Amino acid sequence: MTIWVISDLHLSAQRPAVTQAFLHWLETEVTQAEALYILGDFFEVWVGDDVLDDAQHGSEFQPVVHALRRLSDSGVKLYFMHGNRDFLIGEHFALACGLQLLADPTMIYSVEKRILLSHGDALCTDDLAYQQFRNQVRSTAWQQAFLAQPLAARIAFAEQARSQSAQNKAMQPIDIMDVNTEAVIALIREYEYPEVLLHGHTHRPGMHALTVDGHHCERWVLGDWHDTAIVCKLDDTGLQQHTLSLIL
Repeated sequence: MTIWVISDLHLSAQRPAVTQAFLHWLETEVTQAEALYILGDFFEVWVGDDVLDDAQHGSEFQPVVHALRRLSDSGVKLYFMHGNRDFLIGEHFALACGLQLLADPTMIYSVEKRILLSHGDALCTDDLAYQQFRNQVRSTAWQQAFLAQPLAARIAFAEQARSQSAQNKAMQPIDIMDVNTEAVIALIREYEYPEVLLHGHTHRPGMHALTVDGHHCERWVLGDWHDTAIVCKLDDTGLQQHTLSLIL
């Protein structure tokens, strides 16, 4: 059994080397796996599944869609959890890729461990402005209204939102954008003390041990895909972090 877990690729036309490294990794490492879990922020921005059918913009995403479809057709199970960049990914994209959409959080099981998967942004409760924005854009009413707009208007909105987000991050203390310890503890309690909480979002890869109500737990954090990528592999030897070079 081999399961890969990744997050925060932020694929975009502006970073073609990352896309090529990801496609190469799929073809060389993941083909023999049982499953691949993608924990959000797969794309830098996603303004609706209809972008796949747009003559001007859809070509950017087709190589990734086709690669995932081939992997799915070969028997590898694919799972996707929404991130803060791609929360509008829907069933059309899922069907095109042959993947299953997951709730955040989702529990998976190995022989020895229960592993709770999350994107991680909901745990960053110190960033009050972001949490307000998150609640707004995750609502059904907001998404329906946004997706009813022309594609060009949605793309313009996304670009403006990205620029504003970058400005806000530059003005905030770094710790505000990390997970809140009490939020982590509350989630671990809610899901009855899984041995591992595995998430992305913060771009701070590592493993943190903690004890919650007498239960030993570990919080594993995936890395973003920049010069290297920190991913997790679960197999018969246990859970391990792997560093991938993104230079082909």
